[in-house]
Amino acid sequence: MSKTFEIEKIYYSISEVAEMFDVNASLLRFWEKEFPQLQPRKNSKGNRMYSKKDIELFKKIHELVRVQGFTLEGAKNALRQKVNETDGAAIQARLIRVRSELVSILSSL
Repeated sequence: MSKTFEIEKIYYSISEVAEMFDVNASLLRFWEKEFPQLQPRKNSKGNRMYSKKDIELFKKIHELVRVQGFTLEGAKNALRQKVNETDGAAIQARLIRVRSELVSILSSL
């Protein structure tokens, strides 16, 4: 009995990512210039190697620009706003944890 294992890749080539989204590789290169957050690694030959994080970011950009019709500037602003909201939520969660620890310490005194 043989089992087949599906191994997930750590990095994807530019052509693989372009195929995932049915776009040209040139669009990926262009959006790299427009969105500084999108910076895939490059191997020793200079080929772009996209991580899952890079692909998720490209997916967000693609959704904003191609699906929702945002301009590039609008998409940049939307991404900045999402980062700020995420940062705020993380800070709030951390403050809640600190408060509960402090309340616990106070009750043990």
